[in-house]
Amino acid sequence: MLTDTEKRIVAECEALMDETLTLTRDLVRDYSVLGHEHGALETMERWFERLDLPATRVPLDAPGFAENPHRAPTEWDATGRYNLVSRLNPEASGPHLVFNGHLDVVPAEPTDMWTRPPWEPWERDGWLYGRGAGDMKAGIAAMTLAVQAVRRAGETIDFPLTLQTVIEEECTGNGALACLHQGYGGDFVLIPEPFGAQIYSGQVGVLWFRLRLDGVPAHVLDTSAGSNAIEAILDYLPALKALEAEINALPRPAAYAEHPHPFNLSIGKIEGGNWASSVPAHAVLEGRVGFPPDMTPDDTMARVRQTVERRHAELANGSPLPRLDFHGFRSEGHQVDLVTPGIRLLSACHEALLGAPPAHYLSTCTTDLRAFHVSGGINGTCYGPVAERIHGVDECVSIDSIRHVLTTYALFLHRWSRLADSGERDA
Repeated sequence: MLTDTEKRIVAECEALMDETLTLTRDLVRDYSVLGHEHGALETMERWFERLDLPATRVPLDAPGFAENPHRAPTEWDATGRYNLVSRLNPEASGPHLVFNGHLDVVPAEPTDMWTRPPWEPWERDGWLYGRGAGDMKAGIAAMTLAVQAVRRAGETIDFPLTLQTVIEEECTGNGALACLHQGYGGDFVLIPEPFGAQIYSGQVGVLWFRLRLDGVPAHVLDTSAGSNAIEAILDYLPALKALEAEINALPRPAAYAEHPHPFNLSIGKIEGGNWASSVPAHAVLEGRVGFPPDMTPDDTMARVRQTVERRHAELANGSPLPRLDFHGFRSEGHQVDLVTPGIRLLSACHEALLGAPPAHYLSTCTTDLRAFHVSGGINGTCYGPVAERIHGVDECVSIDSIRHVLTTYALFLHRWSRLADSGERDA
């Protein structure tokens, strides 16, 4: 049952849908792949100013952050890279609520496979299309305009509230971690990842790795004079697939016991050679492997290393041992505490709007929830719009689901003030 105040908040959410979609479209137009996030950050800064929300740039090259034990090493300079945060009432008492969303997107190439250019948003049959529309710019728009809806309904937000819009979620998780490293934490976090209106209950660990193998270049008039690095590196694929099977066969945490295949290997990139008529002198393979929440990144790195070394010994073909390095994600998995006040409150808001309790969703990927878990054990969950073809061609997000998330978040903000008054905390 909604109160009269809550009905006003719902009405304001409906009135703000056009603005929510406008912000989503503005962000989609900023094709914010790695190294090109500044346009989206500047758009977000303009919107914060327009909505009378303070904005602070939180750098990824802050003092001491390079030594943070949970930071993933990168091959690019962090100088000039930053997140954008809006913090309200930081000195107020009561539990501190955080909304967190990532502005970065994965590459959309080959763009000629798309119906329209991926950075030009378009709508069809109740869906908004474009790279990042679902993952997760619509969610950022919903969490931002939810604050505006509560204000326009005449309600005061007087508890500590932080909106985080971060980068590097798609490759390292360092953006959210940089916020927490610099004190932009809280007691509970909501992340509008596009898994739908359900409570996110856990996620796997994720590790990125790279193999480089050198061959011997030669002219094709005598290919036997060379050593084909591309062919040689492909010989490692069966061993990597066997590692995937091995990890999935290990004893699992109870939550994943019935899942048919939770820990996935992806060979996401392979390149090599420099000329069609030359025996290729080098090949590079990049991949991602998932692992259980009770396994550490160090343990997983050791397994990958042993797999490569064993396969090299089995091949015994005279080719050199590939060079192995770990770049990007080395993220721990974890399970969400589902009995804390924040989760109970989100479930109650969902039920008040839809008439039934929310389902739970156990993930086989990682999110920025991991940063909050490892930095002080901050509890939270993901609850967001419905998206299709995430990371794929013609990515899109359901407009009705954006409306629902906007409304749920606004109702959650309103009811969080009661939680603040009661003194209950997740932490």
